[in-house]
Amino acid sequence: MIERQILSQLMQWKAKKNRKPLVLRGARQVGKTTLVAQFGKSFQQYIYLNLELPEDQQHFLQHTSLEAIIASVFYAKNKQLSKRKGTLLFIDEIQEVPAALGLLRYFYEHTPDLHVIAAGSLLETVFNKTIHYPVGRVEFLAVRPISFPEYLQAIGEHSSLEQLSQLPIAPFAHTKLLKLFQQYTLIGGMPEIVNHYAEHRDLVSLKPLYESLLLSYIDDVEKYAENTTHIQTLRLAIRTAFSEAGKRIRFHGFGSSNYGSREMGEALRALEKTLLIHLIYPTTGVKLPLLPDHKKAPRLQVLDTGMINYFAGLQGDILSSPNLDAIHEGLIIEHMVGQELLAAESSILETLNFWVREKKTSMAEVDFLYKYNGLLIPIEVKKGATGKLKSLHLYMELAPHDMAIRLHSGPFDISIIQTANEKTYHLLSLPYYLVSQLHLYLPWFEKQKRTPLKKKNAIK
Repeated sequence: MIERQILSQLMQWKAKKNRKPLVLRGARQVGKTTLVAQFGKSFQQYIYLNLELPEDQQHFLQHTSLEAIIASVFYAKNKQLSKRKGTLLFIDEIQEVPAALGLLRYFYEHTPDLHVIAAGSLLETVFNKTIHYPVGRVEFLAVRPISFPEYLQAIGEHSSLEQLSQLPIAPFAHTKLLKLFQQYTLIGGMPEIVNHYAEHRDLVSLKPLYESLLLSYIDDVEKYAENTTHIQTLRLAIRTAFSEAGKRIRFHGFGSSNYGSREMGEALRALEKTLLIHLIYPTTGVKLPLLPDHKKAPRLQVLDTGMINYFAGLQGDILSSPNLDAIHEGLIIEHMVGQELLAAESSILETLNFWVREKKTSMAEVDFLYKYNGLLIPIEVKKGATGKLKSLHLYMELAPHDMAIRLHSGPFDISIIQTANEKTYHLLSLPYYLVSQLHLYLPWFEKQKRTPLKKKNAIK
């Protein structure tokens, strides 16, 4: 079973004095139910309700008072009401009974000793305007596909996981970790698929699992969409998203369709609310606050890179390629870096960001911006010599700091770089597999760059 890093955040929620009911947000099949079941082991009692089941729905349909509902649930599940304080109640598929959603606020106000977590389809809440979470009375936590460290744990690579946490990384670990990250990029981070691969080590047997995932998202659309047009546009958006991922897109005619900007914009924004996709808008600034420009074309990030590989037919390319940089014009490794950056974020408000300078005479684009101590640190996902990072140089000439990051297939390194306008900055080059460790490397990097220049590779 995968040991999810988000469990530590759940433990922090459990320990809060003024704890509110917790709503887990995330696309279907990212492991919310399994995650809560693992978390439930830390309680004296764990109660699971699935409101798709009539027998679990009846607690909310037959009783009007909160105390009666709680008593009914504890009795039906053969749990001791006297141990309510040490009980976790998980209400899954909560959108099936809108009244249960409304009751979440009363759990907070009248039974703060009972730990309550809810989860369910986000599409229903997008299309059904009568369904509302009691904002201010609940907390939210995003659940995303598993990260590379979680993948290593799942497949039993405990020594690699240990080396990954070393600061800085030992040179002898590079080749194996790079190979494992390529494997992770191929398979992706959907828990069911990772667990199946960990048990069987058979890539061919994963095919029906990928297809089942896609069908589950399409079935969700047909179940909750308002009308035929919504169903058609959402189907198209889901199927097309996996082939257009990593690219900057236009809503008009998306997926070579005849739909206009309004129809496809509504469909894509609906999928974004379910966390199945992310529409990443560029910024032109180099300082906080981040102000995305919604007039510019967004870049499309989807839930899972492994699903892109399967539906775009790229698995063979990844297996046969010695370098991820070359796959799909570099879009796959860039997309996986984005997935890793998102995996580190539990807030549903957090998204990815990138920088552009769009002029008639020249175009520049930096792949990601990373918020660190009030600064926007640029991240380039690129192969080749440091002297070819033209967009990064342009960004750093405008930036009010001297730190930048390059992610590549090469080894760990720190360089001193001078731009055309003679600004000097420090470039931390990290292997791809260290994306998940940026929160550790940046403080270390900031400290290291104060050491004498002779310890680094000076480049103009």
